[in-house]
Amino acid sequence: MIHRLAEGPASVSELARPLQMTLAAVLQHVQVLEASGLVESRKTGRVRTCSINGEALRSTEQWLTDRRTVWQRRFDRLGAVLDEQVRSEQAHQESEQAHQESEQAHQEQDTPPATRKRGRRT
Repeated sequence: MIHRLAEGPASVSELARPLQMTLAAVLQHVQVLEASGLVESRKTGRVRTCSINGEALRSTEQWLTDRRTVWQRRFDRLGAVLDEQVRSEQAHQESEQAHQESEQAHQEQDTPPATRKRGRRT
């Protein structure tokens, strides 16, 4: 409805025409939009004509932009934390692997030569 009203004023019947909704349901939506201040309507005879309240729409747009900026910063910080966590886990795994390789090398040095596995030549 907002998209349609951005093109210009329209009657409730015009708003309902492309929708799979009853006229009563469309009127309820219009009333919610009016209560929010985004839409204004006036009744002339039997026709209720709706239009966008430009100031309220601009105010809403600014509020959404502000929220988007806040959430973008939060997502950026979350991404940085997750990246650091991945780097930390990778460093830990590399350290563990190096430690295991070092222990294995020490064990091989401590094993008497007669018990070490040797490759057989044929």
